[in-house]
Amino acid sequence: MIEVLTAVGQLTEEWLSSALDIDIRSVSPQPIGTGQTSSTYRLAIEADGGPSSLVAKLAEGPEDARRRVATGHRSECGFYRELAQTLDLRVPRCWYEAISDDGSSFTLLLEDLSPRQPGRQADGCSFSQAAEAVRNLARLHASRWNDDTLLDVDFLIPLTEERATFLADLAEGATAQFIERYADRLSADDVATLRDVSGVLVEWQLNRTRPFSVVHGDYRLDNLMIDPMGDDVVAVDWQTLAIAMPARDLGYFIGTSLPTERRRAEESRLVAEYHAELHARGVDTYTSDECTADYRRGQIHGPLITVLGSMTSARERDAAVDEMFLSMARRSCAAVRDHRSIEATFADR
Repeated sequence: MIEVLTAVGQLTEEWLSSALDIDIRSVSPQPIGTGQTSSTYRLAIEADGGPSSLVAKLAEGPEDARRRVATGHRSECGFYRELAQTLDLRVPRCWYEAISDDGSSFTLLLEDLSPRQPGRQADGCSFSQAAEAVRNLARLHASRWNDDTLLDVDFLIPLTEERATFLADLAEGATAQFIERYADRLSADDVATLRDVSGVLVEWQLNRTRPFSVVHGDYRLDNLMIDPMGDDVVAVDWQTLAIAMPARDLGYFIGTSLPTERRRAEESRLVAEYHAELHARGVDTYTSDECTADYRRGQIHGPLITVLGSMTSARERDAAVDEMFLSMARRSCAAVRDHRSIEATFADR
């Protein structure tokens, strides 16, 4: 049976029994997470065998909104179907995956990672948690470092000049919308930085095409499941999967997930942790200087994803959503200025 659900009410005992080929006596869904473009539920299950809980992820809401993010749905489903098993990375087990032909609807049943809990973007994290997160990131990138076979993966959209221009144009409109929405809560410096970033996005995407790897694209605290008893992290939400410069993920994570003063104090050590893990995983021709230079360039990813995320979010605005986006914008803009990332976009390797 391959059936795509469009509402949590369809997650019945009968449907789940068929999907898992297990006799399910009862299922109770509870909403979890703060997803901006899809809905996630924890399923408490009573059954003879099989898991006692799962996480269900599906696209809900108006069809036009779901169609706008169909590419993301295809990426996440494709990740669990084809890519996850090729990575030296801990990922949730996927029990069920289905997607509609047009990509507007999908259904995933994933391993429940409890007792891990998602980080909270506005709060930041400890150095030890950040260090484990960047080592985890290095393991992801090293798995497919400069791997040309990634270009044959049909759900990974290759970077072309046309694609780069499309994304830059989309971000330009999103930037204007973001500034208008938060005009009274953004500093003049941050407004200027957001506009400056939107003006260099074509060059930023095309001027540094190697090294490349599979990148998460939205690697930040809200998308990391953190073990409360230790420093283990597991990345979820693979809807922004892409082939790109690996340090985009690194710059984005450090630049958005740590309060600015803590980031300034700790980022050098975190970049060193990332580079050391790459080297340990066999990426031994990528120098520390190259890594640091790419980290500077990677900061541009922060403002870009922040404004695009705000524009495409299907979640109703509330204080928590505003706090998340504003913390990301302020931190990432400060990092762009600190590292002169716009100038670095045009610098030689």
